[in-house]
Amino acid sequence: MTDADRPPLPPFTRETAARKVQAAEDAWNTRDPRKVSLAYSQDSVWRNRDTFVTGRAEIVELLTSKWRREEEYALRKDLWAFDGNRIAVRFQYECRDADGQWWRSYGNELWEFDEHGLMTRREASIDDVRIEEKERRILGPRPDAERGRSFPVE
Repeated sequence: MTDADRPPLPPFTRETAARKVQAAEDAWNTRDPRKVSLAYSQDSVWRNRDTFVTGRAEIVELLTSKWRREEEYALRKDLWAFDGNRIAVRFQYECRDADGQWWRSYGNELWEFDEHGLMTRREASIDDVRIEEKERRILGPRPDAERGRSFPVE
């Protein structure tokens, strides 16, 4: 392991893949684009909805713009599958837009990692559903009591 390593490292086991997914959820819930970008290789390639970016600088730019639009963003990720250096994730997040409309977004991500545990590829497909504030279920980062549990689709 080197100083540049970002454990857990591939090849993943069920346990290490689940730790990688929880670490990603925790980082994204900080809404700190620079911190989040450190989990990705310098030349990481993303597809996020209909947007394609390459490299940490573009990742930071995309996330900065995203979290300006998506106020009170809170996320849950669940491990779906893993093999070698790849992980598949399903996720849900909720946020409010500038007009006060609440949204729940559902999606799937495909991740690929290098030998240092940095993500080299991320492909995200996301669908958005309007919700009323009273329908919210994700009220901030995952509480300790919910860690390791799958988040239900509703």
